[in-house]
Amino acid sequence: MPSRTPANAKPKPLSDNDLEQIAAEIEAGRPPMVWFTAAAVGVTEGRSGKVVSLGDPADGDFLQIRPTGSKDVLSFGPTEVTVIKPQRAAQPPAPKPVPDKKETPVTPAASPSTSASPAAERKPASESPAPAAARTAAPEAKPAAASRTPAAKAAKAPAARKSKAPEVTVTINGTAEGEWTVDVVSGKKRTTRAVPVAGTAVAQAAKLLNPEVSEVVDGLLESVRGAQEAKVQQLQAELEQARKLLEELSD
Repeated sequence: MPSRTPANAKPKPLSDNDLEQIAAEIEAGRPPMVWFTAAAVGVTEGRSGKVVSLGDPADGDFLQIRPTGSKDVLSFGPTEVTVIKPQRAAQPPAPKPVPDKKETPVTPAASPSTSASPAAERKPASESPAPAAARTAAPEAKPAAASRTPAAKAAKAPAARKSKAPEVTVTINGTAEGEWTVDVVSGKKRTTRAVPVAGTAVAQAAKLLNPEVSEVVDGLLESVRGAQEAKVQQLQAELEQARKLLEELSD
């Protein structure tokens, strides 16, 4: 089971022991799970993935990883992933709704018979617009903060990582006896080993390449053809001699 690291702790890159353990699990047919760090390019930090194979450490990005939910296998370095599962940060509590302030009721003007002073009559009218102004200013601050959020996310969005296609090497081998074979290596894996092919097929393929390749293949085929003609003549001479001897023995 992968261990968890505190939310505020920085994940450690893969060590030599981690790489040995990953290689052992891949050899046993159990692709191990890893998690991407902040150094990973093209993948969100904290996302998981499975290591399907290991390449040559000299290449730098030698870990072939299939991110969770994706069909593509991408190349990463040992600093871009970790075997320690990150702990999710706690969700902040939702802010409590602020109730709307009620307007202060306006006291009606006193009748001529009332003994209230002129200052008391003007006080409610001067204070009543204050709650309405407070309600108008509060909602205006929220859209300004929200409008900056998509732009900030777009600026932090990493560039998409392209899949790295393996290199393919095709080797054609020919012998003096006219035997031809083909070997194919895809990346670090040999997919085809010493598959026999006809000499005519090799000659046709060589003509599609540059003249130097065609010249070398034609020279070897001509040498094999001459050797086979000499062998046929020798066998015909031996056959003729055997027939004469058989006729003499029959007499």
